[in-house]
Amino acid sequence: MKHRRPLLLALALVGTFIWLTSLTRYSPFRYFRNLALSGPLWSGPDVAHTAGLSADEVNNIEVYSKAHSATVNIVTEVLRQNWFFQIVPERGTGSGFVIRDDGLILTNAHVVSGRAPRIQVTMPDKSRYTAEILDKDTNNDLALIKITPKKQLVHLALGDSNGLKVGQKVLAIGNPFGLEGTLTTGIVSSLGRTIQDENGRELEGMIQTDAAINPGNSGGPLLDSQGNVIGINTAIYGPGGNIGIGFAMPINKAKAMLEQFKAGRRHARPYLGVRFYPVSGDLADAVNLPPDGGLLIIRVERGSPAEKAGLRGATSAVIVGNLEIPVGGDLIMAADGTATENGDDLGRVMRRKQAGDTLELTIYRGRRITKVKVTLGAAED
Repeated sequence: MKHRRPLLLALALVGTFIWLTSLTRYSPFRYFRNLALSGPLWSGPDVAHTAGLSADEVNNIEVYSKAHSATVNIVTEVLRQNWFFQIVPERGTGSGFVIRDDGLILTNAHVVSGRAPRIQVTMPDKSRYTAEILDKDTNNDLALIKITPKKQLVHLALGDSNGLKVGQKVLAIGNPFGLEGTLTTGIVSSLGRTIQDENGRELEGMIQTDAAINPGNSGGPLLDSQGNVIGINTAIYGPGGNIGIGFAMPINKAKAMLEQFKAGRRHARPYLGVRFYPVSGDLADAVNLPPDGGLLIIRVERGSPAEKAGLRGATSAVIVGNLEIPVGGDLIMAADGTATENGDDLGRVMRRKQAGDTLELTIYRGRRITKVKVTLGAAED
């Protein structure tokens, strides 16, 4: 009882102090009381909405809800020999998308590159399948692969890339850095771009977009606002991650490959079968060739389309300055009417061809200009 009296007295004194100070003008308790009575501490909408979405957001959600179900993750494994002659597995990742409910999938050729790669496809529902390559168009970095699904699959419709406009909205879906089902949006930044792939091969007619594309996006769909595939995400500018400049292969090039496959013609890179040396100007004049120059054939491969067409390689060599130039072969001045000043010029013409097509070469031989038609063969990639 003696110990409780001081405690009760202290409580009474504190209570009296609080009551007296609350009556004063500068009471801190009055400040907090007024603050509490002055209204909410934050603002918000008058009516709560679970999803107050704009028309553009609704469009993004609708396109993604279907396209995500048809976009797959692709992992490949290729056995390679290292510096110590040991056989080691090399893994690669990318994306793809279903184009038919029985398991046909489009992707990039570089995603499934390598000699006899083992290809594993993972669906959005985490089911996994082993895929086989049905066709490849390495000139356009395209590949068609097939799985045998246990059920009908959601598939995407292929749009028309010929009617694209700079500024129109696009959506990209893929698996960047292994992050499955990632959606990014942007616009068509430009059309008809030419870029080089990792092997130095030129890819023509590319769609440029600022929709974020990163490693792992390759092979995934680039969609329009209707959810139609208008391109296949293929490359980014520079060696690192996204900087707002990505490239997609137009879907109409994939349609051409599919039409060939449907007709029973497996796509193959066209093959000519010559080695050449570019000459022009003073160098061409020094070896008694027209000053406009062209591609001087050094060697014609045995059994090649070039040999069958009668093209000729070098028969001797001359020294020009500090260069040894093989001479005596045909000089390719043009291909299908396009001047061939260097190998890239010939390569651009060849990329518009398919195995079995005819290539018309304008050649200089024996101080005369003539034309030779070559039926192109199929390269072994």
